[in-house]
Amino acid sequence: MSLHHSQTSTIEAEVSSQPTCWRRAAAMAAQVPFPAPGARVAVIGCGTSLYVAQAMASWREAAGQGETDAFSASEAPLARRYDVVVAVTRSGTTTEVLRVLATVAPRASVIAITARADSPAVAAATQAIVLDFADEQAVVQTRFATTALALWRARLGHDVGSLAGLADASLVAALPLNLRKHEQFVFLGHGPGVGLANEASLKFREAALAWSESYPAMEFRHGPISVISDRTLVWALNALPPGLADEVAATGATVDATSVDEMVELVRIQRAAIDLARSRGLDPNRPRRLTHSVVLS
Repeated sequence: MSLHHSQTSTIEAEVSSQPTCWRRAAAMAAQVPFPAPGARVAVIGCGTSLYVAQAMASWREAAGQGETDAFSASEAPLARRYDVVVAVTRSGTTTEVLRVLATVAPRASVIAITARADSPAVAAATQAIVLDFADEQAVVQTRFATTALALWRARLGHDVGSLAGLADASLVAALPLNLRKHEQFVFLGHGPGVGLANEASLKFREAALAWSESYPAMEFRHGPISVISDRTLVWALNALPPGLADEVAATGATVDATSVDEMVELVRIQRAAIDLARSRGLDPNRPRRLTHSVVLS
């Protein structure tokens, strides 16, 4: 599927803009608030933002920056003591996130990463990072999530410029062969790829109403491999453990393990979710039962 045809939809245009957004985020990264090395940090979010939080936590700890946990905002252990709470929330209005901020703000520094400068999350935070240029009209999140990750990675010293170049190529890279014949989609990762595998699976459920799952790669052997078949696509966001690809292939399932970087591979996965949605007669701009923000009464 090309994302550059004459009738590009909202979500397709937002997917295509990701390399540009990543470069812009990298350029501003040195000027934004960021947890100090050694600080004990919790990153919270809901839905896509939770999976972004999981990848952020993994990358920060891998960089030797200090203990970093990731939690669903609704399940955050509010009695624990953290130096900094980072809240990832595109709209800045998500009820569960705002409840956490109201509880932890008096005793911890709060950094909100959002697309809306005038949102309640910004008002509740100690400091804010506003990625308004990555805001989205589509309900299904794509560029805001990856732009937040790009900024985080740039601040940790990753070469986001090179990643953006790889993402340019990912926008025109071939999708898995016979994508539309599959009935089950399994995403695997390790390290930050675990969170992004979770996000990949969510994209297939949201956009294409697909049967999708996600696991840490080594955990796939511990039960889930028993239910895959020749109608399954197993898609790895980073390198698979030795021998696992052969074990999967022996079941008749298709393996896609071509990723060079988990965040870059997510761009290709977003494209595939849109393609699958179109093939099923669905509009990925209007996912069933979903809204731009979850605001509870």
